[in-house]
Amino acid sequence: MNTHVTPSQVETYQRDGFLYLGPLLSPQELSELRTAVAQCVAELGQRKVAGPEAKEMTEGDTYYDRVFLQRVNLWKINKTVRRIFLDPALGEMLCKLAGIDGIRVWHDQTLQKQPWANPTAWHLDCPYWSFHSRKAISIWVALDDVTLQNGCLYYLPGSHKIVDYKNVDIGPEMAGLFKVYPKLANLKAVPVEMKAGEAAVHNGLTAHAAGPNMTPYWRRAMTCAYMPDGACFNGIQNILSDKQVSRLEVGDPLNDEEQNPLVWPVR
Repeated sequence: MNTHVTPSQVETYQRDGFLYLGPLLSPQELSELRTAVAQCVAELGQRKVAGPEAKEMTEGDTYYDRVFLQRVNLWKINKTVRRIFLDPALGEMLCKLAGIDGIRVWHDQTLQKQPWANPTAWHLDCPYWSFHSRKAISIWVALDDVTLQNGCLYYLPGSHKIVDYKNVDIGPEMAGLFKVYPKLANLKAVPVEMKAGEAAVHNGLTAHAAGPNMTPYWRRAMTCAYMPDGACFNGIQNILSDKQVSRLEVGDPLNDEEQNPLVWPVR
């Protein structure tokens, strides 16, 4: 796995709120990850969240369910996913980009646009989550070639410096986020096409979206969201189960190694 980043790349990420990394996985790692993700999807069936204490979420037939197939926390049930996304070298790279000293997994997820899938409306990530941080970071890995035609990501450069924690749901209104943040409508969206095995990273407050899949083929990706070590519970349940939330009070650190393992530094 290629986890080297230059000072120039760190500067670009900090300025724009996203960065196209280029090749991340070797051909063997890509093959292994594709196989692992397929196994996890088959194992979970209609369940969306993996793990023994997982929140009960199942796939339905809503607009959102037709945006992408989503399966969360695959690292909990697959050694290959865990090895790749909890790799300390990857964690160290993400810390350099985000400008933080330590990093924990929030959750991974495979996001797979089915043939002819709906577009993904403009949204922010971090406001959905159970912590608030301007240093949250996600990595997005293409498992197939990702193009303008099949639903590549678009980012709004610098949007992470404009927004706060107000957000919208991912629904049929593509530009709904711009009603919350009118300044975003004046930014020029940047598409990021990728070859399979390549990756990009983005800040948890960077506005992003994706077009529809206008092909008869799947567009598969594997992503993982990370939070700074020391991030605290904000009262939002998100993917946490009722049992997990019952053990938390607002302000408690999210440092349960079974739910949010530390990736860097290694202790």
